[in-house]
Amino acid sequence: MSKAIYIVTTEPNSGKSIVSLGLMQLLLGKTAKVGYFRPIIDDVPDGKIDNHIDTVLSYFNVDMVPEEAYAYTRSHVVQLKNQDKDDEIVGHIIHKFKTIEKRFDFVLVEGTDFSGEGTIIEWDINVLIAKNLGIPAIILASGKNKTLDELLGNLYMAYDSFMEKGVEVLLIIANKIQPENLDIVNEGLQKKLPENVLIGTIPMNTILGRPTIKEISQELDAKILFGEAFINNQVAGFGVGAMQLRNYITHLKEDSLVITPGDRADIILGALQANISTNYPKLSGIVLTGGLLPEDSITKLIEGLTDIIPILSVAGGTYAVTNKIGTIRPRIYADNTEKILTSIQEFEKHVPTKELSERLITFKAKGITPRMFQYNLLQKAKSSKKHIVLPEGLDERILLATKKLIDADAVSITLLGNKEQIRTKITELDIDLDLETINIIDPTASPVFDEYANTLFELRKHKNVNLAMAKDLMEDVSYYGTMMVYKGHADGMVSGAVHTTQHTIRPALQFIKTRPDVSIVSSIFFMCLPNRVTVFGDCAINPNPTAEQLSEIAISSAATSTAFGIEPKIAMLSYSSGASGVGEDVDRVRKATEIIKTKRPDLKVEGPIQYDAAVDAKVGLSKLPDSEVAGQASVFIFPDLNTGNNTYKAVQRETGALAIGPMLQGLNKPVNDLSRGCTVEDIFNTVIITAIQAQGL
Repeated sequence: MSKAIYIVTTEPNSGKSIVSLGLMQLLLGKTAKVGYFRPIIDDVPDGKIDNHIDTVLSYFNVDMVPEEAYAYTRSHVVQLKNQDKDDEIVGHIIHKFKTIEKRFDFVLVEGTDFSGEGTIIEWDINVLIAKNLGIPAIILASGKNKTLDELLGNLYMAYDSFMEKGVEVLLIIANKIQPENLDIVNEGLQKKLPENVLIGTIPMNTILGRPTIKEISQELDAKILFGEAFINNQVAGFGVGAMQLRNYITHLKEDSLVITPGDRADIILGALQANISTNYPKLSGIVLTGGLLPEDSITKLIEGLTDIIPILSVAGGTYAVTNKIGTIRPRIYADNTEKILTSIQEFEKHVPTKELSERLITFKAKGITPRMFQYNLLQKAKSSKKHIVLPEGLDERILLATKKLIDADAVSITLLGNKEQIRTKITELDIDLDLETINIIDPTASPVFDEYANTLFELRKHKNVNLAMAKDLMEDVSYYGTMMVYKGHADGMVSGAVHTTQHTIRPALQFIKTRPDVSIVSSIFFMCLPNRVTVFGDCAINPNPTAEQLSEIAISSAATSTAFGIEPKIAMLSYSSGASGVGEDVDRVRKATEIIKTKRPDLKVEGPIQYDAAVDAKVGLSKLPDSEVAGQASVFIFPDLNTGNNTYKAVQRETGALAIGPMLQGLNKPVNDLSRGCTVEDIFNTVIITAIQAQGL
């Protein structure tokens, strides 16, 4: 089953609670533990609980405290957006969601309410959140005060904007529809939307559309004088008791609220008597205005009655109080079981719940967003902390990345270099890095220096390396760091911020060497595009691979892709697609594809294929209509280093994509290379993937 669903509305007061309550009931019938999450809630006074959260957690006995069920208040989000901290917003929401996801079989996620400051940015935020959580959506809109065209247009635009961003929409709901118009709305939506989108149309419901005495009391900050046991009474309407009683009681209606000054004993007693009379309608309550209370004799009389509706006292004048009551919008809250049960019944009656359950069970997210990918990487690294050595300990970017890695508690770090020089550098750069939290080794002063040199000598003496040469090599930080990994004194190494690729990986090729099942070391980049993450290989190591080497690079890249949560659909890139092209270069790619299909028939691979056919569904369909890969490739294998290196840099620079890597594939132990133009973020990410490799992936 899909792990979550996202409920979003297009406007305020659309009746989103019906969907939340109905879905919770549906999900609890399918799975044992359902969690609840609201990424952004309205601001609530100190000590108060968000009403939506309180209602769901209380009624369904969800094993969560309210603070766990949301990430931000509205004002906090607005503040962060004004500071251009969108990344922080999304990152924290992902973290909160994933924490809940671990504890529950399913998570119901409820979007924002479109009220208060920041409304203009809410729609984009809801789309962004759903996309980054990788979960499907249910979209809801109200038909109240809309023409049919307005309602249909509103819902279709919402659907289109979600789908455009890669968020699957499972269900569209039109709520608050006049009962006689249900079929018209349903038919209109069926014509407007694709066949695979489920449709629900929910009629106006008088019970759900009425405020209760409790809501009115809270809005007016009223004091409840009598009848507190009946504060969940529904209010169908209200009227002011200003005329004489004999005239006023003729205007009373079923479940209406009487509003009158507190000194009008005649209206108060007359209303109470009418409420118990079989000749007059039942009333919902009485509001006494002006801060006036009935005289003691009247109070005593009321106390002696056996059937008392709620009587509230408020400070405001009759006119102001009446106007305020008219603006109160009904809500559903935890102890109003009548409204909750009605909501669940309406959902079950008017929404295709059986089909929705099937969609949730079979839903599979397409790809993974960069934010979620990076979050998953960090969590994976933290799950089993590894020890990574960074040979370039004096580089500013290395030191800043080290600070970030230690703060994230993701890995243990050893820096190579002179400890005093590193300490001085940290002080000069004003980096708040506690040297007690890391290990610093000066290779030439290391107590294991001779041991490392002797080991290198034994490993390389067949290549005419003598002991003196081995000692000279071991003074090089790349050799020393690689030997730490070889000896098991570190789990992996990351270098290249200062040194060349050749300088970084030569020692690894000399004595860490390749795994038994691999004949060639290759590299990949994780390309974090705006809406998905793909794998590019080989963009850093092999200049002109043969067909056999290309096939091995592809197979290794597919394994890496799978290990990092990306389903491999391999595009063997060339300047032509399918059988149309001829020439040595395209034939080499064609042969490599055939080798892959022979060695690994389980893999989805297409080649030769052009880049546009690999990524664009329409182009892919026109050029390779029967392909499982065309238009949806996730692993791109370039025919040579010239093409691969230039392409990844072009995509990175022109799209703003984050390129994580290169990550080397095929070595017995993880050693990874950095670009000399790398950023602190590049170093951080490369260390994280190196740590994950060291976990055995």
